[in-house]
Amino acid sequence: MKILVVGSGGREHALVWKIAQSPHVDTVFVAPGNAGTATDAVNVPIAAEKFDELIRFAKNNAVDLTVIGPEGPLCDGIVDAFSREKLKVFGPTKAASQLEASKVFCKKVLRSASIPCAEEQVFTSAEAAERFINERYADLGEGISMVVKADGLAAGKGAVVCRNRSEIFQAIDRIARKREFGSAGDRILVEELLRGRECSVFAVTDGRTIMSLPVAQDHKRALDGDRGPNTGGMGAFCPTQLVSEELLLQIERDVLVPTVHAMNRARCRFQGILFGGLMLTTNVPKVLEYNVRFGDPECQTILMRLESDWVDVMMAVVEGRLESLEPPRWSPQPSICVVMASEGYPDKYQTGHPIRGLDEAAAVENVKIFHAGTAFKDGQVITAGGRVLSITATGPTISAAKLQAYTAIKCIRWPGAWCRKDIGDQAFQVEREQLKETASSSEN
Repeated sequence: MKILVVGSGGREHALVWKIAQSPHVDTVFVAPGNAGTATDAVNVPIAAEKFDELIRFAKNNAVDLTVIGPEGPLCDGIVDAFSREKLKVFGPTKAASQLEASKVFCKKVLRSASIPCAEEQVFTSAEAAERFINERYADLGEGISMVVKADGLAAGKGAVVCRNRSEIFQAIDRIARKREFGSAGDRILVEELLRGRECSVFAVTDGRTIMSLPVAQDHKRALDGDRGPNTGGMGAFCPTQLVSEELLLQIERDVLVPTVHAMNRARCRFQGILFGGLMLTTNVPKVLEYNVRFGDPECQTILMRLESDWVDVMMAVVEGRLESLEPPRWSPQPSICVVMASEGYPDKYQTGHPIRGLDEAAAVENVKIFHAGTAFKDGQVITAGGRVLSITATGPTISAAKLQAYTAIKCIRWPGAWCRKDIGDQAFQVEREQLKETASSSEN
């Protein structure tokens, strides 16, 4: 088989790497790829938004399956374009991708299926949103907490957690007046701030059968201790102790299955990766958002643990026969991914810095370096984005995997390189809390 992966980030490098391991696959192309994918596949200099050129390439090179990585092309209808040309493609249609493209659409689906989520109000202007806050919470002064969201795609940065009235108005101003996220801010949502622990739940579905994948835990905030602005993701680990087998079954029953059924009722059959960001509240899991593709960096941690053939899974989805497929096999060893970023990210940052120490880092046991924002210049690997590298490792424990990842990170250098130092620490905190609960139960 020949397979084409569309995209250029760490998620796409992980997909390329795993797909290339399939005994069914002879050649993996990636468009446009990065400096890292060039070592595991054949880079093709076609941008992800160039649908016609990608289709022409797939036809001319007898590509058997095209795999779409990022949300942008999915939401713009790349799957529809390939399907019209009778080309097999893995991912949801434009209509189904509205689950991520529009938070308002997502809320309507959740409400129609009675799936727990945050209460929200939708506005088309900053003035209307501000008027609502002033009228509804007139007597609370600064003492209100909300989440302000841009309706459309915003590279994972369009949800602003606000701890007081001033921050709420600042977020409304950024999204609806200053238009920091462009047309994504045509509509804004003001939501209640849910409290609990977040997790990332992934499933693959052909629109009839749902197959859950291991649950990961992402780190969205830029700084240690979950401080600072939201980013596209600064690290993740998999699995998370937050979600037991029993809780995952509950999430499948009460969240994932009703969502797929609701999409079918809306005539938006969903095929591909369904990614739910959930808040584990004291009562029930509540959906924060849906994405229609693998998360980045969660994808890296999940695929590092996959022992089965991912191509078999994707083909079963595309051909509508997921029900007949044996469940994938997963390594019992946990994995962790730490993102190395450019100075200034998630705001302004410089590119073009040579990256040193990659070979030394790659030699660290049980480590794989997935490239994201990298390119080649004069034979050197250079920085070409905000999130530059995803250092991913496995080990017998999260602690051991973390040690390997940060050992590799110490080998890598470029001016302004940085990363969070506490990726995976939440796992240790959960373990301590669970031990306390067990001890308390034993005493009682």
